[in-house]
Amino acid sequence: MDPAVTVTGKSAKATKVAPILSDVAVSGETPAVTQAETAVRRSRVEMTKVELWSVLKVSLCFYLAGLAMMIIAGLVVWLLLDASGGIHNFEKFMGDIMSAKDYRLVASQILLGAVLVGLVIVALMTIITVIAAALYNLFSELVGGVEVTLVEAD
Repeated sequence: MDPAVTVTGKSAKATKVAPILSDVAVSGETPAVTQAETAVRRSRVEMTKVELWSVLKVSLCFYLAGLAMMIIAGLVVWLLLDASGGIHNFEKFMGDIMSAKDYRLVASQILLGAVLVGLVIVALMTIITVIAAALYNLFSELVGGVEVTLVEAD
């Protein structure tokens, strides 16, 4: 199995960091400076491949969480509009436009429709994300992946 991240080069160069002031004199004396050198390790990492199965799992969880937040937000807005009379005013307005005496919005059908449309959008976005990751894998083989320099300092 290929690794998800390929390290192209490591260099354990230790570079010197500027001196740190440890004690400063209060009366007009010059400050006492101690030389503290910290070794800094740098490594160059190139991400050349992402696992499509991992992308599928993460994107599915991400989009499902977004759908859950949107459904909860929609329910809160519905309850606020219902409590303030906005739903009744909208039903009356639509009844006047369509010349219907008993025009009503059925909350359970609207919720079910929103969930079904949301699930279709989640599926489509997950598929698009996996296709984008596959294209990234293809192009990173041709051109090279994303290169990152990691620095470790104590």
